[in-house]
Amino acid sequence: MRYIIILVLLLLNVINAAKSHLDMAWAQGSIKNRSSRDVSCREGLEYEHDNICCLNCPAGTYVKKACVRHSEKGVCEPCEFDKFTEHDHGLRMCLSCSKCRIDEETVEKCTNTQNTRCKCKQGSFCLPDQPCEVCKKCSRCKEDEEIVQSCTDISNTVCRKRSSLGNSNSVTFIIVVTLVAMLALIVGIVYWTKSKPSKRAVTSRSPREMVKICMGDSEEVKEERQNAHNSRMDDSSQSFLEENYVERESLRRLVPLNGEESLKKTFDFFEEMDVHYHNRFFRFIGLSDNSIKSADSLFPEDRVYELLKIWMEKEGLKADFNSLIEALIYLDQRLSAENIISKAISNGCFKYEDE
Repeated sequence: MRYIIILVLLLLNVINAAKSHLDMAWAQGSIKNRSSRDVSCREGLEYEHDNICCLNCPAGTYVKKACVRHSEKGVCEPCEFDKFTEHDHGLRMCLSCSKCRIDEETVEKCTNTQNTRCKCKQGSFCLPDQPCEVCKKCSRCKEDEEIVQSCTDISNTVCRKRSSLGNSNSVTFIIVVTLVAMLALIVGIVYWTKSKPSKRAVTSRSPREMVKICMGDSEEVKEERQNAHNSRMDDSSQSFLEENYVERESLRRLVPLNGEESLKKTFDFFEEMDVHYHNRFFRFIGLSDNSIKSADSLFPEDRVYELLKIWMEKEGLKADFNSLIEALIYLDQRLSAENIISKAISNGCFKYEDE
């Protein structure tokens, strides 16, 4: 019995010793695991590798081989062609450069430290606070609106309703200017009549010299000179049309299918015209330099549309699609004229008069 008690006591001692050994091993493993989890590298300066912190590689490179000791830098290799990294990092490879879409244009090419930078092509935009999957076409202001801000690659056109007060003021201004001009003309005629020299004096001088004597350098003389200049310009245009009468006769005349609305719809087709001929074209159809300059801030297609609207308002019932085509031919823009005619017919705006 005594031997049995001794054996039991020995067995208990062995069990306690084994338990103590296991507890110690578990504690050491826990400490090791906890220390590996407690590794904390400095953000923006280091990256973690095998429970140590390595210094970041600079922009334009990648980590070819990590460090073997804490707070040291590994082997950094430059990025290959068409790849980049923009910031200090711990990446094992460089990023591939982006390609601009077909509706975008390149602002800056890709380098080893910067990705490709793109923007929407002229006449389109993408809002910066929205994902840009495709560039949107810039809006065009309606007839009763005016442009507040032109379209850019990151913002659409901003329009606002035309002020009725502003229109009223414009009409009033035109009426006042017309009345003042008429009054000045009447005063000039009266003054010239009263100061008219004797018949003998008149016969000794030409009519032009007589006007200079009676009126000097008055506004009426300036107006007469301007009218003479305009008359010479009209004679020049008329001379060209007469010289090319046979060619104009060979052009088949077009007639609108929907009146004035047909003419308006063709204005977009004149974007076909070479931009270098814009000013000459609009002068030829009768627009003033001030009217042409007023649209300089617009995009080329919007500028053509706005100036053709001004021309249509100026001509009124005399506005004719055929006159615009003849002007293009006069400026040796026959290909543009033929393309515009083709679009006008295919879109159901005009047809040939003899069809």
